Amino acid sequence: MGGVISGDSPRHSSPASKLEKKMVEAMQQRALKGTSVKSFNSVIMKFPKIDESLRNCRTIFQQFDEDSNGEIDQLELEHCFQNLGIESTDEEIKDLFEACDIYEHMGMKFNEFIVFLCLVYLLNDPAVSEARKRMGLGSLEPTFETLVESFVFLDKNKDGYVSKSEMIQAINETIGGERSSGRIGMKRFEEMDWDKNGTVTFKEFLFAFTRWVGIDNEDDDEDDEEEECVN
Repeated sequence: MGGVISGDSPRHSSPASKLEKKMVEAMQQRALKGTSVKSFNSVIMKFPKIDESLRNCRTIFQQFDEDSNGEIDQLELEHCFQNLGIESTDEEIKDLFEACDIYEHMGMKFNEFIVFLCLVYLLNDPAVSEARKRMGLGSLEPTFETLVESFVFLDKNKDGYVSKSEMIQAINETIGGERSSGRIGMKRFEEMDWDKNGTVTFKEFLFAFTRWVGIDNEDDDEDDEEEECVN
């Protein structure tokens, strides 16, 4: 499942934003429907299929990246919303952008864009749902739903966050109470808990997930190749 997240240091979260509160409320509502995920191992088994599905977002990413610099800035995101006819305030767009620009590069890289798309899916505004279809993202909805269901499985008390004890419990259920379950659970939790506040939001889970399936590593490899070409 990959190593501990490395590279740039992600920004530490400020007190819960309006967007985070919306995320938590949406996840709490989604949890009422339950989840088909029975073990964390069943999620791991889906990694290759999820990886392939998420990589199909790159064409959409390139369409939004108007200056082709490998990142989507806030103005490009605003243009995207306008072109798709999604009504959002400047504040809402700014909140989404800042939530996904976790390294504060002032631009969303590909893995950050995937997180953005999944957050939009979770919030599930009808107008946004139609926009997704126009973008050609309708086929990605089963993948996004798998990610939502995986988080619901981990969030045992359905409060919209995953705690350290919940992650350890999920791993323990997967590997049958082996002595290593606590250590493995702790490692996975540390990979998710980027701001080190002891709880994991859906956004943090998504960033860890892109690393686990190799999306984030792909971006790192591309950056290295560009540097080699320059040198």
